[in-house]
Amino acid sequence: MLAAAGSLVAAVWAALHFRTLLLAGVTFLFLADYLKNRRAKNYPPGPRGLPFVGSIFQLDFEKPHLSIQPFVKKYGNIFSLNLGDVNSIMVTGLPLIKEVFTHKEENILKRPITRTRERITNNNGLVFSSGQTWKEQRRFAVMTLRNFGLGKKSLEQRMQEEAQYLVEAIKEEKGQPFNPHFSINNAVSNIICSVTFGERFEYHDSQFQEMLRLLDEATCLEASMMCQLYNIFPWIMKYLPGSHQTVFRNWEKLKSFVSSIIDNHRRDWNPDEPRDFIDAFLTEMKKYPEKTTSFNEENLITSTLDLFFAGTETTSTTLRWALLYMAVYPDVQEKVQAEIDRVIGQKRQASLADRESMPYTNAVVHEVQRMGNIIPLNVPREVSKDTNLNGFHFPKEREPAWENNWPGLSYSFSSLLFCKTLPSSPQSMRS
Repeated sequence: MLAAAGSLVAAVWAALHFRTLLLAGVTFLFLADYLKNRRAKNYPPGPRGLPFVGSIFQLDFEKPHLSIQPFVKKYGNIFSLNLGDVNSIMVTGLPLIKEVFTHKEENILKRPITRTRERITNNNGLVFSSGQTWKEQRRFAVMTLRNFGLGKKSLEQRMQEEAQYLVEAIKEEKGQPFNPHFSINNAVSNIICSVTFGERFEYHDSQFQEMLRLLDEATCLEASMMCQLYNIFPWIMKYLPGSHQTVFRNWEKLKSFVSSIIDNHRRDWNPDEPRDFIDAFLTEMKKYPEKTTSFNEENLITSTLDLFFAGTETTSTTLRWALLYMAVYPDVQEKVQAEIDRVIGQKRQASLADRESMPYTNAVVHEVQRMGNIIPLNVPREVSKDTNLNGFHFPKEREPAWENNWPGLSYSFSSLLFCKTLPSSPQSMRS
């Protein structure tokens, strides 16, 4: 009986041609992809992407805020995008964004995590963790940063001191053309470094300059096509060379840098007198047995890097935009300088107390942030509950929701820049 069955299977196998099997396999994969990406009732409309990769080739990852404009014109202020194995929903327009963050905020507290970020952070840290880890790390970070001066007068004094160091570094160039990129990065980074590491780094510190370069390179490359392909096909891309491998190497070097600073802290650490964020975290680690909370060395390294990144990249990029706009609009620069000379003069530094007396400079700062919108799509949120918005249904199964902020209204002390329209080109600075 078994022999007959075996013979039958062998005969069927021999009768099947390899191309027939290949065609059947491909058909099955396409059918599975179609079923997986079927849109539910009242799901936001959007472009039909290619099998397996979705709309990834319809986006310009260097200018994603501009490449989605045709979709907004065609589908409206709420539309969907299939990015590989992740279905995304884009929300744009001031009324809808206000609705989401005013009345639906509880439904989008989580962050989706890409395969790239998952490999880098291992679900640790402040930005891309979730659940109990996120709650513990966020609560601790907010409390600790406040204890070490965030939002207080002492932090303003550190900024003023660092501004003076930056002015001296610029004077060393003796009026010759130079690239201020890493000098500004260094200056901005030193503010958060004073809180997290308990020290500032000189502008000629080669090791720290290398860390800033690695961070800058990883930030730029993470939006590259190779990294997006890694997010879709990690089991294949992990064996292939490309910019995604550079990103992973850079973050490993950044982790080693932070790990060495932690080791230095342990040598003269006094639990009763914490000097900075790392000391406070080491004290918290000592309170609890291993594996009962998220307070472990891996989370310390990742949380410190999250603070280091958040306190460096966005602010320094905004300052470089400010320099560019002052060069492009010399008439605006003259008015700002005149107001500075009139209110502050040449013998003291600016302070927050001067803001009310300098309405024009204050307006220019806001205008720079409006025009130099450095995160136009913001960081995505994940729909954690079935949500309805403007007649559309957002299912909870891992649907990242993005809000498009380009080119936005004037900044108003909020973490979000909202926009009402999507003009075809950036606007000019309002004088």
